[in-house]
Amino acid sequence: MTPVRAICRRPLFLTAARYALVEHLRNRFAMVLIALFVPVWTALAFWSVPSTPTRFRLRATGQPLTPHGNQLTEITGALNAVTLIVGFMMFAASFTGGHFDRRLALAGYPRTHLVLAKLTSLTLASAAVAVYATALTRTFWRPEQPVLLAAALFCAGITYGALGVAFGSLLRREVEGMFAIVMTSVIDLALQNPLYSSSSDGSVVRYLPSYGAMQAATGAGFSTTPLPKYLTIQAGWFTAAALVALLAFHFRTRNTLGGRSTCRRQAGSMPTGSRDRATARS
Repeated sequence: MTPVRAICRRPLFLTAARYALVEHLRNRFAMVLIALFVPVWTALAFWSVPSTPTRFRLRATGQPLTPHGNQLTEITGALNAVTLIVGFMMFAASFTGGHFDRRLALAGYPRTHLVLAKLTSLTLASAAVAVYATALTRTFWRPEQPVLLAAALFCAGITYGALGVAFGSLLRREVEGMFAIVMTSVIDLALQNPLYSSSSDGSVVRYLPSYGAMQAATGAGFSTTPLPKYLTIQAGWFTAAALVALLAFHFRTRNTLGGRSTCRRQAGSMPTGSRDRATARS
């Protein structure tokens, strides 16, 4: 692509990204969830569970830990809140904006810019919610590595955001997508909480979508050991979810592009008189 053509295409991406961000900001229910659900859920997770020490072995470090039960549950609550909100935001934007994306593709808008705009909005939304949840966590207790905790929450958020885009492109009803996001997050994180699940250190747990984020967040709360490996594992889950979302988005807009090329071929094969009559009727 020549530099001039790249400059001409840049406003297309900026327009798509601005529209995606504005659509998130117009989602009042999501804004209410961010403002109220995150602090309420993390506070309930911290206050409703006794502070009795819970002994378990963290697979990420291989060391036994004895954190307070309410602190451990608060980390799970923060992860649950971030994954639910970001997943819901991206699902709502993808589900309601699917027809608009299809019309844009029909009009010739580059699908690459639409995908990059969704990725930009996902990144910004996940970063904002992750930083917000980390700040709230620090008001209740002091994690050992708050930056690592924010990174773990961010990685979990973008993973579930990509799943939300996939659900929004594949599922036909809004209630189906909401149920899928809620149940995936609840089952995923409940099985990894040592306070409630005896299999939190089992071999099956490592295949759950937020396994890397949960290990990194728990290590960030109660250990001083850096855990970049588990952030990489979570990035792998995000890559897989993003590929599914990309394929779903391609499938959703593919028929539009195919129909457009078919109409062009049919119009090109019509005699001139027939084409003029068809144009006059339309």
